[in-house]
Amino acid sequence: MYLTLLKCKLHRACVTHSEVNYEGSCAIDDELLALAGIREYEQIQIYNVTNGARLTTYAIRAEAGSRVISVNGAAAHRAAPGDRIIICAYVNLTEVEAEIFQPALVYLDEDNRVTRTSAAIPVQMA
Repeated sequence: MYLTLLKCKLHRACVTHSEVNYEGSCAIDDELLALAGIREYEQIQIYNVTNGARLTTYAIRAEAGSRVISVNGAAAHRAAPGDRIIICAYVNLTEVEAEIFQPALVYLDEDNRVTRTSAAIPVQMA
């Protein structure tokens, strides 16, 4: 049996561009792609914290060090510059692989600078 687990996320990234007339995708700073372990053309989920929209697209590279997060094509109707989003990728693992797997969690500030990284989400308290 395979389980689908969170592979990685860019938490609370800030949308810098929203390009309706660009080929559908999400351009992400190459350094952020590498840090999170997201491959170019990999399927990603985008969860818009600002407006609640959720969508599926794929990642493309933006210039390294640019801190660009550009939501493109039809998805641009669901995210505007300044929106805070969570970008996630998932992986299918066997139960044995899942026992030792740890996700790459990258936390960003409003300028898409890394504030911290982690391999675990803290237990939520009541």
